[in-house]
Amino acid sequence: MKLSDLSAESLKKIKAVRWDRIIEKHEGPEDWESVLRYEQPEFLSVQGCPILLPVDKSHHPNITIIRCIWSMDNNSVTVFLSDTTYEDDPFFSGFMAVCDRLKGEEFFLAVLYHEWFIIERAGVFE
Repeated sequence: MKLSDLSAESLKKIKAVRWDRIIEKHEGPEDWESVLRYEQPEFLSVQGCPILLPVDKSHHPNITIIRCIWSMDNNSVTVFLSDTTYEDDPFFSGFMAVCDRLKGEEFFLAVLYHEWFIIERAGVFE
């Protein structure tokens, strides 16, 4: 799936969505209209599902999905990822995204995108 393949109606839905972020100590709600205007995002396939993150498509080769947690109805997913575009240190290259499926669409859109310090999972977890 590519953004350029979407209908005007689907793009209008995306532009109407706001998303939350904490990146480099900058906080606050953003809107997808600005992301589409100033960045070059593109869908990333995550476990076979198209997901739109608020990152430039040039980051995609540097993104590794660490794990995904799907909602029971499969309309929401929390993604933990590493993006080494600017930093290889796991402590500074981690991000998490909460993504929801838009009504009537087959893709997911990030509604939260935060930095996440990649830490090893403690041995007490299964």
